[in-house]
Amino acid sequence: MKDISTTSYRSSRNSAYPKKRPSPSGISKYHKTSPLGPPPVTRRTPYSAKAALLQQRQRQAQITALRRQGIFLEEEYREDIRFYMHEMERYTMSSSQSMDQQPEIRWHMRPCLVDFLVEIHFTFRLRPETLYLTLNIVDRYVSRRIVYIKHYQLVGCAALWIAAKFEDAKERVPTVQELAQICRDTYDESAFIQMEGHVLQTIQWTLGHPTAEAWLRLMCCEPSIEEERVQHVARFLMEITLFHREFIKYPPSSIALGALTLALFLCGKPRRIFEETEECLEIVDCLDNRLAKHVNDLSETLVKKYSYAFYSKAATFVVQYYLQGGRFVRQSFITLPMTPTRPSMSGASTPMSATTSVSDLSDDFPLTPTSPSSFSPEPFSSSFLSEDDKENLPTTFEPVINKQRTEVPPDHFLPHDFVAFGRPALHHLNGSPRMTAVS
Repeated sequence: MKDISTTSYRSSRNSAYPKKRPSPSGISKYHKTSPLGPPPVTRRTPYSAKAALLQQRQRQAQITALRRQGIFLEEEYREDIRFYMHEMERYTMSSSQSMDQQPEIRWHMRPCLVDFLVEIHFTFRLRPETLYLTLNIVDRYVSRRIVYIKHYQLVGCAALWIAAKFEDAKERVPTVQELAQICRDTYDESAFIQMEGHVLQTIQWTLGHPTAEAWLRLMCCEPSIEEERVQHVARFLMEITLFHREFIKYPPSSIALGALTLALFLCGKPRRIFEETEECLEIVDCLDNRLAKHVNDLSETLVKKYSYAFYSKAATFVVQYYLQGGRFVRQSFITLPMTPTRPSMSGASTPMSATTSVSDLSDDFPLTPTSPSSFSPEPFSSSFLSEDDKENLPTTFEPVINKQRTEVPPDHFLPHDFVAFGRPALHHLNGSPRMTAVS
């Protein structure tokens, strides 16, 4: 037996809310059209559309290739990432003045330690960031603690061990036994563990240092991706800065930009002139002077490392460039197109009023032209003009040769001083009180 109440309820509901017929092209929504009509559609030519599509595909292929190397470009957070990296690099800087106060360690010992760490880093195939983080940890520790010569190598190995754990994969991190073997059993295995804890406590467990390698990766990805050869030359130049004292005071972002600037110049690529800062150019000058004077004194381990083909033989290229006498040329200004000058017209003449004196013939200001009287005066004769119409009355004048217009403004830029000193004849004629005020 049917429920009449239910059937009547459904029929009344269907009449109140009639069903809409389904759209043949799927679900359709009602869009309110604006009174101005649909927005104009910008049409592209087939050539521009194809070029935009090709550029988009190239960019996507470059991003995919970078992601295979472990580089991820998040354009939405790029500015926030840069701001945070600038804050962290200021917070994790070391002090060369504090390192000068070490009782036993001297600066001529630093190249030996860096050379040793570069060799270990290259042997274990660690990431480039690991080497820069290692030296940053060493410098921050030496800036705060007294380190003796017998413990200098131990501090370097402990810093490398910490940086490798932070940056690299687990299977690439050297073990304590390997570190002790590398140091030829100079230190016990427990010494590495003890020094690791002491270093971490000294630097307050702050390991998020934005290295020069991290900055170089960002700079080489925007606005355009640089060639591999340029990147390898820049990495070679950046690792040279790890050996010397004068580069410790600069932040990693400036070191990366300076190395990239010099690498672009050496490889003959267009430089990023609008991004170069004064600090960046100081780093470029320091690198250029050191390579020009001491190119034969570079670390053999570093030159051998960057002489392989997978580093584009960057060391061989740079050493040969400076052995041949090449130097960096600083471009202090940008060449802009010159403003065209107006040619002089010797045939035309500029009219001059009857009150014009000799001082008016100077090149200070251009004269105001008046109506020439060589035209026929009949249409403007006095019989056709009223007494009030004095504007069209003919005046007597003397034709003079047109003057060259001065492009550079005068030294006395203020009109008051200029009239007082430049055109004294006006004051004699008009009796102007300006001469008395100026004098």
